[in-house]
Amino acid sequence: MAKKESQIMIPDEVIMYKIYLIRGKKVMLDRDLAELYEVETKRLKEQVRRNIDRFPEDFMFELTKEELAEWRYQFGTSSSETMGLRVPPFAFTEHGVIMLASILNSDRAIQVNVQIVRIFIRMREMLVSNKEILYRLEKIEQKTEEHDDQIMLIVDHMSQLEEIKQQEQEQKNRKRIGFKSSGSQED
Repeated sequence: MAKKESQIMIPDEVIMYKIYLIRGKKVMLDRDLAELYEVETKRLKEQVRRNIDRFPEDFMFELTKEELAEWRYQFGTSSSETMGLRVPPFAFTEHGVIMLASILNSDRAIQVNVQIVRIFIRMREMLVSNKEILYRLEKIEQKTEEHDDQIMLIVDHMSQLEEIKQQEQEQKNRKRIGFKSSGSQED
């Protein structure tokens, strides 16, 4: 078994580059999977249509024309990259990719699927660890905001104290007015 895995060496980055976020799901497009499996996209889609019951909406969906246009715009695909994309492609979730292994019986499809699933798992683990980091950053931000509020309160109190001190100083330094008796020793 290890011998078969060593025959196919697709860099993980190549596969990761072909995973897109569409409809809030991480998916791979039919043409990218066909390329990795070394089959024609047309044949891959035929097999999926013949076994459509294995691909519920949460496993696979077809992009709308609007989604396809948005995808093209977002990734700035050139005309050579859009060849074969006259028809909106199928988008396969992680579970859909696993299901493809059951309908494509080639050794290459099975081996590539194993690699793709491992990458999906690694991406999910990274997301979980990133969520923990984001949670911690959010807590730090909340503490910082609390500190900002407390600092502003201190500054306000200091300003009020400064005003009181200035008023007392003005009161002390102001010239006295009124009747002065000859026996007093003031100015």
